[in-house]
Amino acid sequence: MITFKNLRWKNFLSTGNSWSTIDFVSHKTNLMIGQNGAGKSTMLDALAFALFGKAHRNISKNQLVNSINNKDCVVEVTFVAHSQEFLIRRGIKPNVFEIYKSGEMINQSSHAKEYQKILEQNILKLNHKSFHQIVVLGSSSFIPFMQLSAQNRRDVIEDLLDINVFSKMNGILKEKTANLKEQIKDVTHHMEVNKTKQAAQRTLIASVKQLTTEAKEEKLKLIEDYRNEIETLNAANATLSSFVEDQLLPSTERKQAAQTKINELTTFRAKFEADIKKLVKELRFFEENDTCPTCTQPITEETKESHIVEGKARAKELSDALQTAEVSLGRRNEVLASAEEQIAKCREAQSELHANNQSISQFQSAINRTQGELDKLNEQHDVNEAKAELDRIKEEDNELTYTKLTLSDQFNYNMVMSTMLKDTGIKTKIVKQYLPVINKLVNQYLQILDFYVSFNLDEAFQETIRSRYRDSFTYDSFSEGEKQRIDLALLFTWRQIAKMKNSVATNLLILDETFDSSLDLDGVDNLMKIIYSLGEDTNVFVISHKGQMIDTLFQNKIEIVKEKNFSRIKNGT
Repeated sequence: MITFKNLRWKNFLSTGNSWSTIDFVSHKTNLMIGQNGAGKSTMLDALAFALFGKAHRNISKNQLVNSINNKDCVVEVTFVAHSQEFLIRRGIKPNVFEIYKSGEMINQSSHAKEYQKILEQNILKLNHKSFHQIVVLGSSSFIPFMQLSAQNRRDVIEDLLDINVFSKMNGILKEKTANLKEQIKDVTHHMEVNKTKQAAQRTLIASVKQLTTEAKEEKLKLIEDYRNEIETLNAANATLSSFVEDQLLPSTERKQAAQTKINELTTFRAKFEADIKKLVKELRFFEENDTCPTCTQPITEETKESHIVEGKARAKELSDALQTAEVSLGRRNEVLASAEEQIAKCREAQSELHANNQSISQFQSAINRTQGELDKLNEQHDVNEAKAELDRIKEEDNELTYTKLTLSDQFNYNMVMSTMLKDTGIKTKIVKQYLPVINKLVNQYLQILDFYVSFNLDEAFQETIRSRYRDSFTYDSFSEGEKQRIDLALLFTWRQIAKMKNSVATNLLILDETFDSSLDLDGVDNLMKIIYSLGEDTNVFVISHKGQMIDTLFQNKIEIVKEKNFSRIKNGT
């Protein structure tokens, strides 16, 4: 239960720089009177502002500051809740919002909204709307329960029955469920990706096996072909080397010998030809001359004949020797040509050997290169590694499957809990239990107020009102005085329910101009009966500008006056 002890304010609305203080606990019944515009309802606005940061009436925050002083607007309220005393201080110009628990200020959140949440949810355990349903009944901006929307009616009753925790739980559960859906979606996506990876990995393994086998066979065949080529070239080189070894030196020697002999024969042939020319000249001399040109002596026929015969014999010898030299020279030229031909063949064999060696070197380089490619192929396309990666992906898929099952189970549990936490779930069952009590209390209070109808709220918080003749009505069917009786009955019912639940029960009841509106004298008497029947732990404040008519009905009277544009409390406590 919340026990409000006192409220004070300054520079708030029409109040000046001096503190105005209301003691909430000294008297059970209190009447607050004053002329219209004196500031009687300021207490309501100050209390609402202190607790919720906004006035009871529809007044903007800037308008709450006294327009003359225009600064240092402060409201303080003290109350006891959960066996702890709390002080709420709230101000404008400068802005102040402080919550004190047993004299120590509660750490302020970085956001005023969060600090307000602490106050409403953890300390007061009611919001602005519910507070005004069980504490205040007014004729200004107060909206009676019957004029609220169905959802707002539900909110008020949930606060009274302290079951709004299920709505909060449902809100949290919705966030968790939405998060679970996202997680399941992500896991499902990862599983799809994983399946694609597995298929790709299996394809890779098959490809690696096929590629590795084919590539290895191809590389090995290339190496074998290169080696066969080298072997063929080496065999050819052996033949060529043997040929060169067998033929080059002898042919060279034959060539040299033949060339030497040819040179000699050529020299002999030249000599023979010169001797023959000389001999022919001599013979021509003896044939053509009869006198010696040197000694001028005659040459005898005998001498001529002797020289001619002798010369011809010598000429025949030289001719035979020259012919023999020509034959020998021809044979030596043939030997020389044969030797040169063999030497040329050896040179060709040597060139072929050189070309073959280059080819062998190229084939060996190709073997080394192909062997390197084969080794690299073995390193890069290791089937065992590919299988190990596939196993890792499968293990990851198993973990994802387990995670999805776990998340799906939790999601299903959440859906079950969500069904229970919805308005049609646990809350409806609790409301169903209290609806008979609520309807019974409302009808009891209506009878005390001399309004004899049967009032009934259903699970959707829609009213059914029947007269004694069983005619059906709605709230809007009645006069303003009858509506006010229904509003009062509901107000006292909500206070009684709150007291039964001990959730948002409070000692404070404020009736703002309730006696000044549509209640007749009987209604006033009946309302006072209800007020007097309230327990000792209830403090009632009635705001009225017709105090002279009812002031004798209250233990304490508080008069509000306005002097020099400032409102103040003239008397009372």
